[in-house]
Amino acid sequence: MLVDPNAPFFRPRWVRIVCVALPLIWAGVELYMGSPFWAILFGASGLYLGYQLFFCRDVD
Repeated sequence: MLVDPNAPFFRPRWVRIVCVALPLIWAGVELYMGSPFWAILFGASGLYLGYQLFFCRDVD
């Protein structure tokens, strides 16, 4: 497991949204700048975080 979705740090919804949005936004920046390799890496990490933080998280 790369990230623990049940860690207290990820309890607030806004933290989870920011942690998912930043890599996805940066993937768009990298794609715009012409670096598809880094765009794929950041896009995949954003999608992975989104899956872990919103779908695999135990609801309190």
